[in-house]
Amino acid sequence: MDKPEVTPPNRILIADDNQQNRELVEACLSDEDYIIEMAEDGRSTLEKVEQFHPDLILLDIMMPKMSGFEVCQLLKNNSSTQDIPVLMVTALRENADIEKAVDAGADDFLSKPVNRLELKTRVRSLLRVRHLTNERDRLLEYLKQIDSER
Repeated sequence: MDKPEVTPPNRILIADDNQQNRELVEACLSDEDYIIEMAEDGRSTLEKVEQFHPDLILLDIMMPKMSGFEVCQLLKNNSSTQDIPVLMVTALRENADIEKAVDAGADDFLSKPVNRLELKTRVRSLLRVRHLTNERDRLLEYLKQIDSER
């Protein structure tokens, strides 16, 4: 009898220049089965994405060395990272800031201070979308392979 396929824990990158904010978000997600990494500025976020390969990025907008807008845009313009969902976590409330985040490719937004239930719900939803996208890509690759064998 085949063993059921074990799904590895989801990998989440929390990027915020404020250590208390990072720790708060991590604490909100601590009762879930996630592997969590942290980044404290825009550049280290990009480095962590390359090393850690997250399934989801929680990204603050106002960070040193590179803003969340810039990080998001770079990730979404890169074919190897463009499918990673980005949840912008921000204290900014102006429509222009939200528009700028949408233009940069953000998948969703969460306002600070973070509401625990809202955070957990959005994280689960974005991870579900990520896994459906991965399944679709695997299926398309499989169909391409079958077609090339004919």
